[in-house]
Amino acid sequence: MPVPVTEILAELDTLLAPARFQDYCPNGLQVPGPAQVSTIATGVSASAELFELAAGERAGLLLVHHGLFWGSSPPGPIDAQLKRRLQLLFDADIALAAYHLPLDAHPELGNNALIARALGAQRLEEPFARHHDESIGCLARFPGEGLPATELLARVRALTERDPLVFNSGPAHIRTLAIVSGGGCDYLADAASAGADALLTGEPTERVMSQARELGLHLIAAGHYATETFGVRALGEHLAERFDLRHVFLDVPNPV
Repeated sequence: MPVPVTEILAELDTLLAPARFQDYCPNGLQVPGPAQVSTIATGVSASAELFELAAGERAGLLLVHHGLFWGSSPPGPIDAQLKRRLQLLFDADIALAAYHLPLDAHPELGNNALIARALGAQRLEEPFARHHDESIGCLARFPGEGLPATELLARVRALTERDPLVFNSGPAHIRTLAIVSGGGCDYLADAASAGADALLTGEPTERVMSQARELGLHLIAAGHYATETFGVRALGEHLAERFDLRHVFLDVPNPV
């Protein structure tokens, strides 16, 4: 049976509490669509290609981690690229909703928590990677004396299906891992202060090589896209089970 989009959005507001976050973008519904849906699609980043794939699946609601609109001001003027993207959504009658930092931070469905679990580490309750008043990353601990750095890299490679960029500047065994998916290199010093042996993030910046060496930490950059497929996919699976909906994850691989 089709489900009202308002009920789905209410569930997402309850689950993710987006109002708590001072984000770089508007969280929640960005483009309206049908009143009711029976198929939802999920993907990492809003794009024309993703919208075409969603239309092909006859999705009524598309959930993404990176939406169409950024900043706090109303969008505009609308250029040709944005016009085409919006037209694809309008023509297929697809609603678009985006959840950024709330989806990184969630203790069960968040990118960072899911990465920790998949790597065999226990997520700690200690706050990490503060963005204003909210923690958006996590610390995770491996059992016993920790995991050999080579084994951690092999697990990261298998999980993300790509070779990470690595600065091997930390200890031979990793007991505590700091995780901030996407663009989390700015939290390298915070990771060191928290006693982590390594920081796993997505996208590196030029300065982090020397910073990692000087702090004595491993820096593992496993891809912005590759580290942010987990949360939105899990969110779709949660909604499918909660509302008895069809869910499809749409993969548009990005090497960055």
